[in-house]
Amino acid sequence: MADTKKLQLMAPVSGLAMAITDVSDPVFSQKMMGDGFGIDPTDGQIAAPVDGRIMMIADTKHAIGIKADNGAELLVHLGIDTVELKGAPFEIDTAMDARVKAGDLIGSMDLDAIKKAGKKTTVIVAITNSKEVLDHLDVNAGEVNRGEEVAVMTPKPMAATAAAAPKNESKYAATARQIIADVGGSQNVNSLIHCITRLRFYLKDEQLPDDDTVKNIPGVIDVARANGQYQVVIGQAVTDVYDEVIKQLGPGYSNAEGTAQAIQETQLEAQDISGWGRVKHGLQALIGTITGSMIPVIGLLAASGMLKGILNILTTWGGLSVKNPTYEIINAMGDATFYFLPVIVGFTAAQKLGSDPVIVGIIGAFLIYPSIAQIATTGKVSGTLLGMGINANFFGLPVHIANYTYSIFPMIFAAWMAAKLEPWIKSWMPLVLRMIFSPLVEIFLVGMTVVLVVGPLITVASGAITAGIQALLSLTPMISDAIIAGFYQVLVIFGLHWAVIPIITAQLSSAHPESVLNGIVSISMIAQGAGALAVWVKTKHNPALKGLSLSAFISACCGITEPAMYGVNLKYGRVFIFASIGAAIGGLVNGLLGVNMYGFTGSFLGFPSFAAPGWANNPNNLWNFWIASIVTLVAAFLLVYFFGYKDADANQAKTAPKKKRLGKTVE
Repeated sequence: MADTKKLQLMAPVSGLAMAITDVSDPVFSQKMMGDGFGIDPTDGQIAAPVDGRIMMIADTKHAIGIKADNGAELLVHLGIDTVELKGAPFEIDTAMDARVKAGDLIGSMDLDAIKKAGKKTTVIVAITNSKEVLDHLDVNAGEVNRGEEVAVMTPKPMAATAAAAPKNESKYAATARQIIADVGGSQNVNSLIHCITRLRFYLKDEQLPDDDTVKNIPGVIDVARANGQYQVVIGQAVTDVYDEVIKQLGPGYSNAEGTAQAIQETQLEAQDISGWGRVKHGLQALIGTITGSMIPVIGLLAASGMLKGILNILTTWGGLSVKNPTYEIINAMGDATFYFLPVIVGFTAAQKLGSDPVIVGIIGAFLIYPSIAQIATTGKVSGTLLGMGINANFFGLPVHIANYTYSIFPMIFAAWMAAKLEPWIKSWMPLVLRMIFSPLVEIFLVGMTVVLVVGPLITVASGAITAGIQALLSLTPMISDAIIAGFYQVLVIFGLHWAVIPIITAQLSSAHPESVLNGIVSISMIAQGAGALAVWVKTKHNPALKGLSLSAFISACCGITEPAMYGVNLKYGRVFIFASIGAAIGGLVNGLLGVNMYGFTGSFLGFPSFAAPGWANNPNNLWNFWIASIVTLVAAFLLVYFFGYKDADANQAKTAPKKKRLGKTVE
């Protein structure tokens, strides 16, 4: 919101003040440069007319631009047609980006030299963004001394809303336009620099932007607040977006020196000898991209989790058979979001990373196409390579087709690769061919890279994880359960948890089905839900986060942790870490009590799966499940409440983020 307080404009020089319409220069008198005033000076000392920042100094020294603290942009023009004098009669006593207060001397002009050159000495002050910020200007004509009030500006009450999108606007221009609007408009921006991945805004009011709203802008990966800056993470396209922001704001908002310094600092940080800086930033960018891609579907995932929970109640206590068409219909409702997750995540990840959402969504659809999924799930192999089953060939090349249903990470990679490919394709493909052949090339290259490289790499990693878990299970139960429970949700982030599924399936497919491992997974679900619950309890002034965290907790109780993971815990980093520590504590108790699981459905709502059948000779298993689960809930909750979620995170007042439809795209 623009500052609606009236602004006093001080005389930059002593002399005779007049309305700008009385200035003998038609460009100014017709207000082509904006409303303002003129002064015929009696001395050559020049003072700042307002508190603000120097945003422009002409090479010929005849003009100085000042951005006032209320957002008004003032041009102090020294004389008429004096640009022709090439700076000779002027001295500038300030510098770009310098802070000035009204009355501070910022330069001088040689009145005699200007008159001798046949030019008029009139000093003109014009508000160049009058249309945006000025309601009206009252000028006190007559004699005035330097530093005295000469005019009063009444600003417009102006909401920080996005300007109308120009026709055929580029995606970088659209991203820039939305960023400007959502950080509070140009009125809230003092200046802007960038580093190698981030736009770094210096804002008047840092509390004005809503972080969730800015994160939802297509092309934005994440936001951060540090070093007095509001930082918008863009990634490798940062210079493209920066150029568009400056184009829309005006050159006075740029700071080349500050940008160069920021780039140097981030490069040095990335070159940390220990390598930790680079790893840290890489992980932050990855987590930011994952959470940003998942935010639009968190509500769907939570709803699906609750729906599957209801279905579990109906089958356990309501007598509903799994062969009943009613079960099939409700199950399809609950499973649809997860089954088609690659399509949805592909779409949202592309929005975050700046690639074409529709094309990446189609790549996701290709990966879960029934015939492709059938190849991955039938188990028919012709051999093995690096532990992978060779289940297909591509032009005679033996390949491994992985199962991409429910997957997230391969689609993040697909969106990233597409963002790199699209500019390259456009650089050489004729415009007349792009509509058809650009998607063709992109779908083929990205799709084949995921199928032939990414999927097999994940499968190899999954094989190593499987071997590691089997080795852990041979250890003392307390140790193995604690380690697996503490790290299981990390596997979920990268899609490596599929390595666990075959082990659980084998354990539950025997004549006497029981699975220690599935019970450990249940513990990890409860812990992440407890983290979201702690956020809900501690949050006081953020209704959007409060509502999300509660629904995420309920969903985790139903065995669906994605809303808690991607909607809350990973966003706040330490919440996820301390929830995982709570899971390790719960896993230790789980192992101590020797908890087994006799079905697939876990978490609190899946407690019937812990009721031991007669052959198990384990009558206390259900009670032990409740003990281990309650310990997990309490441990994770307390750890997050006291160590994982700062009071500043919880109590900072925020408006609810704008809802974003999945169909919102940028051309």
